Amino acid sequence: MPAIVAALALLASFPAFAHERLTTASGARLADAIVVALIGVAAIGYALGARRLADRAKDARRAHGAAAFYGGLALLTLTLFGPLDTWAERSFTMHMIQHELLMLAVAPLLVIGRPLPQWTWALPAAARRRVHVVQRAWRRPGAWQAATGVLGACVIQSAALWAWHLPSWFRAALEHPGLHVLQHATFLATALCFWWSVLRPGPARRRAPPSIASLFVTTLTTGALGALLTFAGTPWYAEPGVVPLFGLTPLEDQELGGLLMWIPGGTVYMAIALVLGARGLREPPAAAQTAPPRAAGAAP
Repeated sequence: MPAIVAALALLASFPAFAHERLTTASGARLADAIVVALIGVAAIGYALGARRLADRAKDARRAHGAAAFYGGLALLTLTLFGPLDTWAERSFTMHMIQHELLMLAVAPLLVIGRPLPQWTWALPAAARRRVHVVQRAWRRPGAWQAATGVLGACVIQSAALWAWHLPSWFRAALEHPGLHVLQHATFLATALCFWWSVLRPGPARRRAPPSIASLFVTTLTTGALGALLTFAGTPWYAEPGVVPLFGLTPLEDQELGGLLMWIPGGTVYMAIALVLGARGLREPPAAAQTAPPRAAGAAP
């Protein structure tokens, strides 16, 4: 899982350079070429590994995972290279939509795709053995386990979101390419940790309560930030000489961005919480799953 976070966060980080007006055209083209290459390597590695695994296990869930993974990569590409990326240079609202797509759509789709087995099986046998050794080391208690636990992942994602929306930090990220890279990578990496903690495999009845609690708390923290942006009364992120799109004033642009974080963003979290709750209620208790069948005619 750390390899997934590192690799996929890297995919989101490079196009941040293309945002910056201080970046040369050649530098922007190089950054775009790097991220396109990384997306291509991720997709090809997944396909090769999936082909090797197909002969070992016929599982419909693998097909669903592949669809989610490739859908996440496609959405990542559109988010970073489509017109949204250009509009985000002049619109706080478009910037928020870009970040919301990374955290609420791209990250969960990539987590559902669970690409690590496919990427591992795309490697030669000797490399696969080394990967398995590293994976066993990751499973030991430590900082990584804390960051991908339900509580830890909820805390670090909320902390990253609030920290990067401090006016001084947000404006600094717009002015300095390196910080903008770090902002993109932080949002995607913490979202991958969060969705892994919520959607990781396990008995639905046991995992649903903490996951629902994490989603509820996240709804409150992101909603509070969205409400502050909506009702601030003054524009926090206005840049001199930059006129927002669609004829909005800087304050109206900020208000709309805050509303998008507050209402649609919170709706996504609560919708997932309802799905997890329904799955937990449908799943029989563990005792019922393991109990032996009762013989016909046996006394109750």
